[in-house]
Amino acid sequence: MTTTTITRQQQPPVRAHNRSLVLQALYRDGSMSRADLARRSGLTRPTVSALVADLIDDGIARELGVRDDARVGKPATLVGIESDAFHIVTVDLSSAERFVGAVVDLRGGVVERASVELDGAVGEAAVSLVERLVDDLGSRTTRPLLGVGVATPGIVDHDGVVRTAVHLGWYDLGLRSRLADHVGLPVHVGNDSNAAAVGIRTFGETTGQAAAGQSLMVVTIDHGVGVGLVVAGALVEGDQFSAGEIGHVTVDENGDVCACGRRGCLEEVLAAPQLRTRLRQHDEGSRGAVLHDAGRALGLVLAPIISALNLNEVVLSGPADLVEGALLRAARETVRQRTLSAVSNGLTMRIAGSGTDLALLGAASFVLQAELGLT
Repeated sequence: MTTTTITRQQQPPVRAHNRSLVLQALYRDGSMSRADLARRSGLTRPTVSALVADLIDDGIARELGVRDDARVGKPATLVGIESDAFHIVTVDLSSAERFVGAVVDLRGGVVERASVELDGAVGEAAVSLVERLVDDLGSRTTRPLLGVGVATPGIVDHDGVVRTAVHLGWYDLGLRSRLADHVGLPVHVGNDSNAAAVGIRTFGETTGQAAAGQSLMVVTIDHGVGVGLVVAGALVEGDQFSAGEIGHVTVDENGDVCACGRRGCLEEVLAAPQLRTRLRQHDEGSRGAVLHDAGRALGLVLAPIISALNLNEVVLSGPADLVEGALLRAARETVRQRTLSAVSNGLTMRIAGSGTDLALLGAASFVLQAELGLT
């Protein structure tokens, strides 16, 4: 596993900030000249030239040749991001069946994939599976690795401690420190729903999932039920890092007992494993009604959130055979019935495209933000 030591933490704060401005401009707007970068970033040309020289030395950027245009004077030399200079190992632990991971480049392009079957593993056994998956992915690239990003179910604090992940049997697990010690790389851990929302914000244009505005809600149902919420461009995590934990909102006081110990949680109605179990208990003719009820329960929980924040975009992420059709329609109709038209008229509710690696890309963006200052 090839490592790299190019991180923001190793530089003086002002220089790290300025370097991030230059990188951000190149990352968001594409190749440009040093003069363009100075104008875009608001930094002086000598400062930009010095920073670009450092980025080229570090392998993150490269000169692309002179600009081909009809401007008067000496043609400018363009500078761009070297997308394949470094790779990131990223893993998504949200599925009930398997942990999945990928090696991606700086633009989120998938270079390699791997997975490991969960087979009911919890606690230390599940941690061992994560370590095995990260080791496997790390062995699949000869590029320097910028770090490891992890998207996990549960409540995760800024120290990478998984305070609670009921389905994995993790409580106050220092996952970031455990993995960092194991692989000798920077590791960044976040909630899977938050990762999905960040993945859309960072790589949406690349994946065809671009957000329409500055605010976005992503609802994930793969294992449990969670929400990733971006408001005015900022990820909302909450004072106890529990923002988006809607899976344990009670929707049926007479419903099934949830893993959290309470009865009738949304998770028991909507999460993919429970929903599949319920569908197997019904014939084909009543399948639509089961999915409709699940969508309506989701809509009941989402309506006050959407109304309070005046959100215009909700993305539902989960198995396509579950979220498409009756479930999505019922959720959309329920929200519109229970909110003012001033709120619901601008609302778009859609599903994530098939094969979309939202959480994987979001976990990679955790690394990009922490190590390079890219958001």
